[in-house]
Amino acid sequence: MPTTGRLARIVRRMLTVATVAAVVIGHPGAGAGAHGRTTLYVSPRGSDSADGTARRPLRTPQIAVDRLGPLGGTVRLLGGRYAGQRIVIEQRAHIAVRAAAGAVPVLDGAGLAPPDGQSGMIEIRDSSDVTVDGLTVTGYRTRRLAAVPIGILVTGSGRSIRLTGNHVHHLGNDNGTLGSFEMNAHGVAVFGTDAERPLTGVTVSGNELDHLVLGASETLVLNGNVDGWSVVGNDIHDNNNIGIDAIGFEGTIGGAARFTDVNRARNGLIAHNRVSRIISEGNPAYWDDGSWCDCADGIYVDGGAAITITGNRVDDSDIGIEVASEWRQGRTNGITVTGNTVTRSRYTGLAVGGYDQDRGEAYDISVTNNLVRGDNLGILLQYYVHDTTIRRNTVVSTDRDEPVLLQRVAPAGGAARNARLVLNDNDYRGRVPAGQESYLWNDVEQRGLRAYRAASGQDTRSTYHRQ
Repeated sequence: MPTTGRLARIVRRMLTVATVAAVVIGHPGAGAGAHGRTTLYVSPRGSDSADGTARRPLRTPQIAVDRLGPLGGTVRLLGGRYAGQRIVIEQRAHIAVRAAAGAVPVLDGAGLAPPDGQSGMIEIRDSSDVTVDGLTVTGYRTRRLAAVPIGILVTGSGRSIRLTGNHVHHLGNDNGTLGSFEMNAHGVAVFGTDAERPLTGVTVSGNELDHLVLGASETLVLNGNVDGWSVVGNDIHDNNNIGIDAIGFEGTIGGAARFTDVNRARNGLIAHNRVSRIISEGNPAYWDDGSWCDCADGIYVDGGAAITITGNRVDDSDIGIEVASEWRQGRTNGITVTGNTVTRSRYTGLAVGGYDQDRGEAYDISVTNNLVRGDNLGILLQYYVHDTTIRRNTVVSTDRDEPVLLQRVAPAGGAARNARLVLNDNDYRGRVPAGQESYLWNDVEQRGLRAYRAASGQDTRSTYHRQ
């Protein structure tokens, strides 16, 4: 099970990455950066025949990136709108693209036609020691099912990728086909596509991602062979699908490696993010049989491994935090969920396990010291949850009519896939008198903590308080 020792190692790794970044791309003067690396300036009012100094900036960010020599360097974007200009960094190292001091550079993709497949306004492909900092990305949109527009795309393999302080907003896939999972877009996407070499040392911090039209995809996703990463201090809000997602076992890596550990986002940290208003109602992908699905998670682990989720706040979303696996051959394990606050979830505050009997298992999960407060179901235990501990959480129902604090679905499969589930030392609270609150155990309703304990054998030291 994940430990605080592992969390400390992840934090130390983050600090090491930050220190390296400061050394590599520390404050350079005009023309030359740290260790003799080049610094070039770009302005929407510049000229691509200029020398790229602060007084004579270039006009096109991609030309500036291409001019950097083999030692790399820094491209500093002055403020203004860069209309229809994308940036691709491919098989490069020691590259930083940053906003100039006090500047707000905007990469505006309005009018661009995204090609088939995945494409980003900023793309980092098979590269290492790359920073993108302080940029605004917007306007990259399509109505075509074959195209997947992305604000910032990291793909292939590489190490030490830092996405910091960027603002990605108002872009996506506007196709309106009801019930189609073929429409997709992302705000930030990190795809480890090489089975032999991972993406490692990826840091996504201090970004704002909002008003994205995502179809069946996610706001911020880590998928495939991504080993050693952190998602910290981001503000993610007002999007129509999942806020943060760590994924395994999809077709990111195919063949014999697909259902192995190399095709999983793993050894990660999701900490101190603010996620709000992540709602799938109105998203065409989630129209089914005449109704919408409250399916969008604020934070989701789907097939990931060895991940700590701590200190986050998730508000006003369909599902607060979910730990699950969507593949029969897959699994989610080694997940610590601790010290998070989840409020006003439309469906449930915290969910663990596969959402139907055909999904993979969730095990070695620790859920401790979280606050789940809202108007609907507090904790939902789905299929194939085992070897899992849920302790010292505060679960508050504010519903006066149907205060359901906990639900466990009726188990499916063999005993081993449902064993060693422990709930205890939890603090349940609601607006109804003790004995009238509701717990559903194996899909059978139990009224009051005493009846629930007798039916389940769980929560023997837990309490219920009316408030």
